[in-house]
Amino acid sequence: MFSRDPFAREGGFWKRVRRITLLTVLLLLLSPPTFVAVYRDVAPPVTPLMVLRLFEGEGLKKTWIPFERMSPDVARAVIALEDNLFCEHGGFDWGAIFEAAADQARGTGGVRGGSTISQQTAKNVFLWPGRSFLRKAIEVPFTGMVEYYWSKRRIMEVYLNVIEWGPGIYGVEAASQAYFRKPASALSRREAALLAAVLPNPRIWSPARPTRYIVRRANLAVYRIRELGAHQFRCLR
Repeated sequence: MFSRDPFAREGGFWKRVRRITLLTVLLLLLSPPTFVAVYRDVAPPVTPLMVLRLFEGEGLKKTWIPFERMSPDVARAVIALEDNLFCEHGGFDWGAIFEAAADQARGTGGVRGGSTISQQTAKNVFLWPGRSFLRKAIEVPFTGMVEYYWSKRRIMEVYLNVIEWGPGIYGVEAASQAYFRKPASALSRREAALLAAVLPNPRIWSPARPTRYIVRRANLAVYRIRELGAHQFRCLR
C-alpha cells in the first residue's frame, strides 16, 4: 500500500533530521564535561596541537609521568614565571586580564596575555592553537570545568605533561631527556628554571642553548622561587 499523502515520507524524513540534530547537540553539550571528568584520572593520549604538528611533518616525543616523579622545582619555576597566583585564583587572573585589555585599548599591548596555567592547560588539552575570539571564548568554560573537576596539583601535572617544549617535544620528561639527558626527577633548580624560561616560545628558544634573555629569565625564576615562599606552592602538595 502506498500512502496517498505525498508529503508523509518527507515528514518522516524531517522528523529523523530533527532527532539526529537534537542528539548531536546533546553530544556536543555533554562531551566536554565528560572528557574533562575522564581526564581527571586518565592521561590525555594526545592533544590537538600534537596532531596538528604530526600532520606538519614533526615527530612526537612524549612520556607521561606522574607529578611525584617530576622535580618540584619545575612546577615552582613555571608558577614563578607564568602564573604566580596559580594557587590563589579560580582559573582566571582578572587583574592581568583587565591590565591586558587596558594595554590593548591604549595601543600599548601585544605581549601581555593574561592567560593562567589553568587556561593554558584547557587550551592545550581540548582546543586548537590560535588567538581567534571564538577559540578564546570556548576556552572560558573549559577552564571553569577544569578548575571544578581537577585539583590544582592535577592541573599542573597535566600541563607539565602536554606542554610543547620544542619541535616534536611534549612534556617535561621528554624535554628533560632531550635537553639535559636526564629524567625530570633529577633536574636541578637551575635546569628547571631554564625549562620554564623558554615556555613563551619553546620553538625558538632552547634551554640547552640559552640566550642572554633566557638566562635572565631563568635567574628571575630562581629568585622568585625563593621570594614566593612555600605558601605560594601549597596547592601542589
